[in-house]
Amino acid sequence: MTSTLPPATACHSQAPYPLARRWMGALAVSTLVLAGCATHPQAHPQDPFESYNRSMSQFNDALDEAVLKPVATGYQQAVPALARTGVSNFFANLGDAWSFVNNTLQLRGEGAMSSLFRFGINTFLGFGGVLDIASEMRLERHKQDFGMTLGRWGVPTGPYVVLPLLGPSTVRDTLALPIDRQGSLLNGVDDVATRNSLYALRLVDTRANFLRAGEVLDSAALEKYTFTRDVFLRVRNQRAGINNGPTTGGASDGSLPPEPEQ
Repeated sequence: MTSTLPPATACHSQAPYPLARRWMGALAVSTLVLAGCATHPQAHPQDPFESYNRSMSQFNDALDEAVLKPVATGYQQAVPALARTGVSNFFANLGDAWSFVNNTLQLRGEGAMSSLFRFGINTFLGFGGVLDIASEMRLERHKQDFGMTLGRWGVPTGPYVVLPLLGPSTVRDTLALPIDRQGSLLNGVDDVATRNSLYALRLVDTRANFLRAGEVLDSAALEKYTFTRDVFLRVRNQRAGINNGPTTGGASDGSLPPEPEQ
């Protein structure tokens, strides 16, 4: 599951990652073309490209089993829980900066102010966001991205799409990916090696946060593809404004779930 990405933005006038930007654009176009070729006449109304999506899900699952899951498992076993929490908090703090931009674009005053204060407090008092001081002060996280901003102003989600490597998405969110990437503070890191290392660490940390959830899903008597699709669409709808409350708890806000008892 993936389901994943400031003052607020750290964009350069000349993109430091032109190949990545072109790759993301090509990814969006190729995904839509492939999906259009895979339409099934009896598909779920929100998933008209189910044949393609199932094939891509199988590819992603195979890649996850071969590479991502073993690396994430090793990371979880080698790195103490306290340190992993600090890593998750660091990346969630960077996300608060981009959430501030998107809450502002959506005219969500409370969310924008909360995101701004969270970013400022955790950056300056929490050692760059390693400590989540803002949550201790009961400042809620209002997580938003550019796909949510497009939805706020009437752009429909479009069909459900499973992206290569990136996992569950929608047509709208796929088209918003290049903007989200440019808006990430990680994109402002000039040193290529450092920037790539941070992206890799964020990917491994995100996957590690979902290890226990993945085990539950794999062991449950569920049709994995359908369950993943339905949960993803429901969560995106809730975050889009059907439930306008803040995001609290769980890996989605950058915090680790409780460690299992020994």
